[in-house]
Amino acid sequence: MTRGRVVVIGGGLAGVSAAFGCRDAGFDVTLLEARSRLGGATYSFSRGELTVDTGQHVFLRCYTEYLALLRRLGTLDRVRIQPRFRVPVITPHGPGWTLRRAELPAPGHLLPALWGHRALSPRQRLTAARTALALRGLDPDDPALDRTDFGSWLRSRGESDRSVATLWGLFCVAALNSQPDEASLAQAVKVFRTGMLDTTTGGDIGVIRRPLSEVHGDPAQRKLSEAGVLPLTRHKALEISGEPCEYRVRVSAEQEYELTADAVVLAVPHPAAAKLLADRTSPVGVDLTELSRAPIVNVHAHFDRRVTDLSMAAALDSPVQWLFDRTEAADAPRGQYLAISLSAAHEEVKARSARLREQYLPELRRLFPAAREARLLDFFVTREPAATFRPVPGARSSRPAARTAERGLVLAGAWTDTGWPDTLEGAVRSGNTAASVVSGTVDRHSDVAWR
Repeated sequence: MTRGRVVVIGGGLAGVSAAFGCRDAGFDVTLLEARSRLGGATYSFSRGELTVDTGQHVFLRCYTEYLALLRRLGTLDRVRIQPRFRVPVITPHGPGWTLRRAELPAPGHLLPALWGHRALSPRQRLTAARTALALRGLDPDDPALDRTDFGSWLRSRGESDRSVATLWGLFCVAALNSQPDEASLAQAVKVFRTGMLDTTTGGDIGVIRRPLSEVHGDPAQRKLSEAGVLPLTRHKALEISGEPCEYRVRVSAEQEYELTADAVVLAVPHPAAAKLLADRTSPVGVDLTELSRAPIVNVHAHFDRRVTDLSMAAALDSPVQWLFDRTEAADAPRGQYLAISLSAAHEEVKARSARLREQYLPELRRLFPAAREARLLDFFVTREPAATFRPVPGARSSRPAARTAERGLVLAGAWTDTGWPDTLEGAVRSGNTAASVVSGTVDRHSDVAWR
């Protein structure tokens, strides 16, 4: 006997997680995805000899719910987590170095990374150690911290502009898609505490070794079907009508039709959610249009030979931020394929590909002398204009909870109030939370009240 019907709108990681959770709880579940595949932002496409990911997603060992999803999809063997946190740092001014952790209780495990940071003076490294201890004592759920920007707080602790740029900013920009001066202190605390300061192993970096679609969307389509979920691609939700727990969802596919549901999980980007909720009486409690978005740009270069032995690196004193060797993951039959990931790329997302080539190809050759003799097989740019929400100070007040004011209408997505930034883990956690809300409050065979 089914507990009811649930329609999940959106086939990204949030929607996939919500669909699994609702099905596990005994509901009949239909998942609607407007595009031709599941996976949301985690997808791949073919370009010549390469299988290209839209973005360079990495994760941390502390992403426990994301890793649990991969285990369910049967793709855990397609990712690799470092046995120990290790980040090579490259610079055009000379030999680089490596930031690494020790096998010591947190936060002492980070002492080698701080003391080995050659871009900082001994005094700056000592100040950074004190700042790390102060960060560890802050509560990411403190509303006052959310109203403060990370950069100002760092400088109040005596951090120099050099430290802000080459240490704190190095990880803040990558994790939050925002510069320290434009990022909520609360979100920065969440990143640094959960990922690096609270445990010895939480910050060990995970890399996805196969194309994103192979790891997420394609297996999700199969596993959802096996679990009894009906995943429908090229099915776009146009409207949600009806009363609580008696919803009607108008769908556009080859022709329009209507689904009825006891519960609807909205797991689409927040602008799309706002449109679908526009005709309902403010069930969310916040104005979703106040949550702004930030871009990520990826610059791709395929050389006819290997130009570096690094699988991943962070760059300082260079327009390059983070760089990844995607040769194996892209099934490149020859040479070496490198991808540069540029977060908070507000200027780059507007730039023409030709200008980015003029800037980044010479920079790669400065960073890797072997690239000067290599022949360029391909160069291209991919853009994600709305990759994540912007975690500006005060943004948490615009992030709604999963539970709305309407019984059976539930939200999911990394943009909801998960407490996490816009990450793979945040997306999966939001879907799991949405499924828990549905399970706890909607049951056609009981009289559970919506509280």
